[in-house]
Parts: sequence; structure tokens; C-alpha cells
Amino acid sequence: MTAPLPVPDLPPIDLAAVDALIRSVAETEILPCFQHLAGDDVREKGPGDLVTVADEASERALTARLTAFLPGSTVVGEEAVSADATVLDRLLGADPVWIVDPIDGTANFVAGKSRFGVIVALSAHGRTVAGWIHDPVGRRTVRGRLGQGAWLVGANAADAGTRCVALPPVAVAQMRGIANIRFFDSDMRRQLTQRRERVAEAYTQRCSAHDYLDLLTGQAHFSLNNMIKPWDHAAGAFLYTEAGGYAAKLDDSPYGPTDRVGGLLMAPDADSWRALHSTLFDVE
Repeated sequence: MTAPLPVPDLPPIDLAAVDALIRSVAETEILPCFQHLAGDDVREKGPGDLVTVADEASERALTARLTAFLPGSTVVGEEAVSADATVLDRLLGADPVWIVDPIDGTANFVAGKSRFGVIVALSAHGRTVAGWIHDPVGRRTVRGRLGQGAWLVGANAADAGTRCVALPPVAVAQMRGIANIRFFDSDMRRQLTQRRERVAEAYTQRCSAHDYLDLLTGQAHFSLNNMIKPWDHAAGAFLYTEAGGYAAKLDDSPYGPTDRVGGLLMAPDADSWRALHSTLFDVE
């Protein structure tokens, strides 16, 4: 495996202050629209890819407040990239970059279901150095900084929180987790559908924020994804490794926020990752 990329000196990041900022945006821009969207508040960016006025308002507010919080930083937001794909190139530069998913699980949000969240990561020189996953309805956040663990915080962002610890390794047949297989090609989808029976349970929520919350709060042993957009995974993969879990692309190479392809598999440790990978993908 390659050595970690160097991380430049950054001003101290107050995890609780950023958490409070994210919660404030959720309270003012997202929750007032939850279960109150009008027909013209929702549109398709592409087939089945929804965006709402709340997504756009949340990203505008987060962009303004996060860059003010850390002068000299820039933002890569899902909606900004949808409008201009070159925004992704900011992740390749030297400036600290906030990676923002203003509402993860938009389809759930539109349907009035509570499984949606706000995801924010901070990256520098191609490496995630901090992350936040906020559940607006549950009023909880998992947050962490490089080398300091991942912490679950309830309704009060100022609380220190409870340290998150990845579930311990178990046999593949006992694993419960998330299998998001719809973006694999048809042959691989068919294989993965058949092999899901080899684990105890495989489910999908259509929300990366809640997938990672399950991993971080002891509800799931693994997750599998083929589409690895940075706003979906930069914070979650980082926090899961801070909680002691193992995250790698499907070729067992390290994942980073600049990666676009290669899939992503997570499991409690490297040995269980390889056992699960073999179960799901090896040719028989």
C-alpha cells in the first residue's frame, strides 16, 4: 500500500463548532422543508437524480459559513459539481477543501422519510483530515479529526460525545451490512445478488449518511459501494477508519477523496475485509 500523502499545517479545527454550524444550517434550511415540499420545489438533475430547494439552500449556506470558518479554504459541493464538473479539480490543489453533501439521501427526503443527512469532510493535499455526518431528524452527529478517533454526539453539539468503535470481526456468514449494488454492471449485480445469501444480512438505505452511521454505531459490519463520489464517502470512510475499521477500494488500495472509480468495501479489519471480498467477488 502507498504511503499516506503529506498533510499541511492547518489552523486548529474546532469539531464542535463545525458541528454546531452544520446543525444550524439543517435547522434553518432543511428541516422546515421536510415533509413540506411543493411540487416545484423538486426537480431532476438526471434520470432518478433529484435535487430540492433545500439541497441548494443548504449548500449555499454551508459554503459561505465553512469558508468563513477557515479562511483560504474552498468548497466542493455536490450541487456545485452538478453545475460545473471542474469544481472537483479543487481537490487536487494545495488549499484546504470542504467536501459537502448538503442533503444526502435526497430521494428519501422527498418521500418524507427520515433517512437523510448532511455530510461534510475537510481534505488537504488529497487526504481527509476531519469529517462530520449529521442526522437532522435524530439530532446526532458523528465527527472526528485525524488521529483523534470518531465521536458520536447527541442533541447538544457542545458535548464531548461517546467514542465510536467498529464492530469486532466475525465470520462472513455472521456479517450484517450494507450492499449498494445498483451501480455495478449487470453481470456483477447478478453475482452479488446471488452471493448476498452468504452473509447474515445485506440491505440498502439509499443514504450514505445513514449507512455510515450504522457502521459507526455498531449496527453493521460492512458496506459495499461501486460509486464513490467524494461527498458520499470522504467523511464516512475517514470516520470508520478512525473508529478502527478497515476501508479500501475493491483492489485493496487506499481510498482517498480524489478517487473517482474502484469501488469501496469496508469491514472490521483487514482479514475480514479480504474474507468478505473473496466471498463476494472471487471466481468459482
